Amino acid sequence: MQTYFILGNLFSLVAAICLGVSVFRKKTTSLLMWQVLEVIFCILSNIALFTFSALSTNSIALVRDMLAYRGKLSKTTTAILLLLCVGVGLYVNNRGIVGLFPMAASAVYTIFLHATRHEQQIRFALIINLLLWFVHDFYVGAYPSAFMDVFLSIWTLIAILKNMKWRIHSR
Repeated sequence: MQTYFILGNLFSLVAAICLGVSVFRKKTTSLLMWQVLEVIFCILSNIALFTFSALSTNSIALVRDMLAYRGKLSKTTTAILLLLCVGVGLYVNNRGIVGLFPMAASAVYTIFLHATRHEQQIRFALIINLLLWFVHDFYVGAYPSAFMDVFLSIWTLIAILKNMKWRIHSR
């Protein structure tokens, strides 16, 4: 069990690094590409930590992020992915109420990805996503991810504020 815990935390650390890189990407496609990599490592972490609602949520998020990256996330696809995320997540949830947080995080982020291609709005959705994941990650013992969730929330907020300041000064 200790080996799985260590592997889960190593994968979650790599995932957090990928997510950190995505925060400061200026182009939406680059931001989304790094987030696809992040989700792949999250899936590996979820397997090692035996958190099945997060595993199902991240697997569906991988499909969502790849479609968003390719610009093919339609309204119908978004609805199907949201329903799959909630349905499958509820079915395989082995973490009680904490198992609901990944589904909520994914739902918020999926809706934002479909509704906008604007980097600032995607970053705002990312903050909400990260804070919801923090609760789950801390509870399941994915401490590097939990730390990075908080750190990246602050980092993303700073990026939003810097971008707003730059836009105000460039007028």
